[in-house]
Amino acid sequence: MPDLDNDFLKELYHYMHLAREFDRKLFKLQRSGKIGTYAQVKGEEASEIGSAFALEDHDWFVPSFREASVYLVRGADRPSLVRAWNGDVRAYRDDQHPRNLPPSIPIASQLVHAMGIAWANKIKGNDEVTIVYFGDGATSEGDFHEALNFAGVYNLPIVFYCQNNQYAISTPREQQTKSETIAQKAHAYGFEGVQIDGNDVISTYHVTKQKIEKARRGDGPTLIESLTYRIKDHTTSDDSGRYRDQAEVDEWKNKGPLLRLQKYFENNGLWTNEYKEWVQKEVKTEVSDAVKKALKEEEPGPENMFEHVFSEQLPGYKEQLEMIKEERR
Repeated sequence: MPDLDNDFLKELYHYMHLAREFDRKLFKLQRSGKIGTYAQVKGEEASEIGSAFALEDHDWFVPSFREASVYLVRGADRPSLVRAWNGDVRAYRDDQHPRNLPPSIPIASQLVHAMGIAWANKIKGNDEVTIVYFGDGATSEGDFHEALNFAGVYNLPIVFYCQNNQYAISTPREQQTKSETIAQKAHAYGFEGVQIDGNDVISTYHVTKQKIEKARRGDGPTLIESLTYRIKDHTTSDDSGRYRDQAEVDEWKNKGPLLRLQKYFENNGLWTNEYKEWVQKEVKTEVSDAVKKALKEEEPGPENMFEHVFSEQLPGYKEQLEMIKEERR
């Protein structure tokens, strides 16, 4: 058990509860047609919140598409997060954290980007560390192996964080790889791989913090395999009931990260009904206010489709933009 004070532990629980409430609200918004396809976080809060707390503000966060919780910890504007899931490109500008990258929908492509960021930081000689998140399915992609190989050869300041939630859409973990663990894949590339209990927020924080600081010292990369479980469907366009049993889901619910930390609080005299009610009220207010503000925002105009694609606007894009503007007049 690391030496963590009670206030810090309660902050971890607060953020896990915030992530759960934010997740619940975004799911409802998707079902009511107010945002697009959404990938729920439920069941993986400890894996994300614990690891996010291990980062320093100047470190780089490179997500896949299921790390909404990490954005919360990293200070992302709450209304902007809501708008982002509705395809509003403006959500990634304005006052957003400059070292929080946008979600990556293609599987594993972000690993190469993250490796490049880490390589650049090493060349510049600064102490910035990169963490990149991905699922177990990404380990079957070529980008995974290319990124790990480069990181090992150049001893880069990066942590590869695999959220092994047991399924890559409908493909179960045992059909994903013959390797006994995903963590051991790091050894082929000459650096350390570790497997952790991803439903234990204290474990995820403690180990990720160690490996982040290891990278910061110049001691090279680490592959962390965080064992967790996706309670909900892969995304809102999936039906997980077609490929897994409800009994399996129920078993993992009993190992849920919020329940785990609550039991720890109860066993150590830190849990009260007053604290529970206060947390619930706080997170509901924060999420409700964020959603109300996001839904009041004016929808983006068509010009947003053409911005930030190329440094200089292509002639064809200019013509298309003018055509759209003319039609809207």
